[in-house]
Amino acid sequence: MRAVQVREFGGPEVLVPAEVPEPVAGPGEVVVELVVADVIYLDTLLRQGWGGEVFPVRPPYIPGGGGAGRVVAVGAGVDPGWVGKRVVARGQGGYAERIAASTEGVVEIPEGLAFPQAAAVLHDGATALMLAGKGEIAKGQQVLVTAATGGAGSLLVQLARDAGARVIAAARGERKLKLARELGAEVAVDYSVAGWDERVREAAGGEGVDLAFDGAGGALGEVTFGTVAKGGRFVTYGTSNGGLVEIDPQAAERRQVRAVNALADGPPPPDVARDNLTRAVALAAEGRITPVIGATYPLERAADAHRSLAERTTLGKSLLFV
Repeated sequence: MRAVQVREFGGPEVLVPAEVPEPVAGPGEVVVELVVADVIYLDTLLRQGWGGEVFPVRPPYIPGGGGAGRVVAVGAGVDPGWVGKRVVARGQGGYAERIAASTEGVVEIPEGLAFPQAAAVLHDGATALMLAGKGEIAKGQQVLVTAATGGAGSLLVQLARDAGARVIAAARGERKLKLARELGAEVAVDYSVAGWDERVREAAGGEGVDLAFDGAGGALGEVTFGTVAKGGRFVTYGTSNGGLVEIDPQAAERRQVRAVNALADGPPPPDVARDNLTRAVALAAEGRITPVIGATYPLERAADAHRSLAERTTLGKSLLFV
């Protein structure tokens, strides 16, 4: 079958189309013929050899964590009624025509939701719901979302808006700020401009925000932490600006800020991940969240998808059409 492999760690050019054996469903698994494969920023980091202590991938490997398509085969112990169903599926080796996935990571797509929209919430929708839960978004609070037009950030803006919070979005460039406002942010600030954090505090009334979601990480994450008011909450998950941000526990204690590294404990348990995915798919089907699909590519052009993500030119979600 057709796939894209990482032959060696490196830049986008190491993503190479290849012919590989088709997957076989093991016990408790299904094989899904993908229509759309999901692309997330983490894929670009793993391709470079980052995070080996947490994500032990070794070249050659097929990147990607799943997508949307139809079940074409089931393994031992799996209800054959799965065959033919439209599903989103988490599974290793998503940049391919077919993947094998445990039924724990497979959710049926509700009628009326298209494959691209379903694939777009596979990771980012579930992640946004997980982050929203950790942040405990409350009505009337001031909530900052950085990287606000990324896959997860754009959904967080919508979730915070629907929870009745006043959303302040931070992103880079007017094109992204315009999208953030369209998604429901009352204020949009360009964090590539010096002093952006002061503008956030001013927009929040001077003291700072009640809750900040850091989707950037690195130096930007440290500045984002500084925008949180005394007694507020800071949830970090970003890795796109020099890696994860490390918040000094003593600094957080002095300001009575509850700082949460959403990635510290690794992936959530399978049952929690499946519950979040099921909710994300349902919310998308109901129109309560709308994933922003900013770029689509044929499978063989996965390298172009990675380049666009690295250059910060993609609005919202990137997908590969298989």
